[in-house]
Amino acid sequence: MVSKELLELLNEAIASEMQVSIQYMWQHVQWSGVKGLAVKDTLRSIAIQEMKHAEKIAERLYYLGGKPTTKPKEIFVGENLKEMIERDVKDEETAITLYKKIIKKALDEGDEVTAHIFREILEDEEDHHDTFTTILEDLT
Repeated sequence: MVSKELLELLNEAIASEMQVSIQYMWQHVQWSGVKGLAVKDTLRSIAIQEMKHAEKIAERLYYLGGKPTTKPKEIFVGENLKEMIERDVKDEETAITLYKKIIKKALDEGDEVTAHIFREILEDEEDHHDTFTTILEDLT
């Protein structure tokens, strides 16, 4: 089927998606104030999308014979809105880099379905990155 390396990359993606889904949700819950009100719903919406990504990747990993991780990467909530969004921008950049690597690896192994799944997720991640960088511009 696919290499152990690709399965490990998929588990890394699951851990990342779980991390940011929890991170964004807690940011949504904990942030208040005028600027926070403007982004609370955005954080919640993106958190839900990230959890759906984790589920989709886990289903694919399981189909390919892997065992999905149950441990997220380190969750960072932050102390203020600017700190939160700066970290969120970095986490999206990390995901974009990882997902491009997964797409390339999947294609190299002839796994068109995994590549297709990650192309769709990559589109969402680039949109999230754009959203967070726009919010960050408004905070400076």
